[in-house]
Amino acid sequence: MRIGIVILPDQRWSVAGRRWQRAEEYGFDHAWTYDHLGWRDLVDGPWFDAVPTLTAAAMVTRRIRLGTYVASPNFRHPVHFAREITALDDISQGRLLLGLGAGGVGFDSAVLGEPEMTPRARVDRFTEFLELLGTILESPSTNWSGDYYTAVDARSTPGPRQQPRPPFVVAANGPRALRLAARHGDGWVTTGITGAAPETAGEWWANVARIAAGFDRALDEAGKPRDAVPRYLNLDSSPVYSLSSAEAFEDAVGRAGELGFTDAITHWPRESSWYAGDEKVLESVAARLPRLRLS
Repeated sequence: MRIGIVILPDQRWSVAGRRWQRAEEYGFDHAWTYDHLGWRDLVDGPWFDAVPTLTAAAMVTRRIRLGTYVASPNFRHPVHFAREITALDDISQGRLLLGLGAGGVGFDSAVLGEPEMTPRARVDRFTEFLELLGTILESPSTNWSGDYYTAVDARSTPGPRQQPRPPFVVAANGPRALRLAARHGDGWVTTGITGAAPETAGEWWANVARIAAGFDRALDEAGKPRDAVPRYLNLDSSPVYSLSSAEAFEDAVGRAGELGFTDAITHWPRESSWYAGDEKVLESVAARLPRLRLS
């Protein structure tokens, strides 16, 4: 079991920089930040872009893998994003993980003034986004004319440090997206939520089990072994914050492992609102990481 942590981009670097360093010192395997223009009710507070944040994080760390959680077509274009990815992968010396998702409704899409897309259209757009992004990163020059994107002689020189490209960790919960993750993903990440958010932790874990079984079927359809793709679980989509106590975290990691997940992701405690918690619990969990990896 590998364990990661999300550090929201809601603090100035004078505070955030030390958090990224501590994540590595604590022994987390990977650290992520949200790739949004604004997120839920935190849109009215401080917020910073993911790409420069991860670039800065790469400069103050040496080992820990760094990722977008998750980049989407809501405001990313594959041509420009491929250039950012190439730079990030080089600066981090090949430590980049690309969390990628279809994008939802909310500020990220509304702020650009575009009409709201149906769930089906968002997955259609995401399919093309993944195909074009992968093509650009793996090819010296790309021409593309699709339903959602156009590229004219898009270049990728010198290409990413990780070959043929950094891992795509595809976010998926529903059947179509799960098939997409099975086909294109070098990893799969889920929130364990389909439809309305479960009201209890028990309901959420039952939903996680159903979605994991759906991913098994998607891998079968894609002709891939079920253990071929790393599986990441966002523990904090549960109604119970994983860092509410060290014991709660240990229990959540154990249950994730029982369901076949290879990676579990928590969130850095905040003073209030989303992921409100105590950093002393985080310190206690960090001391347990070597044992938890064996669970």
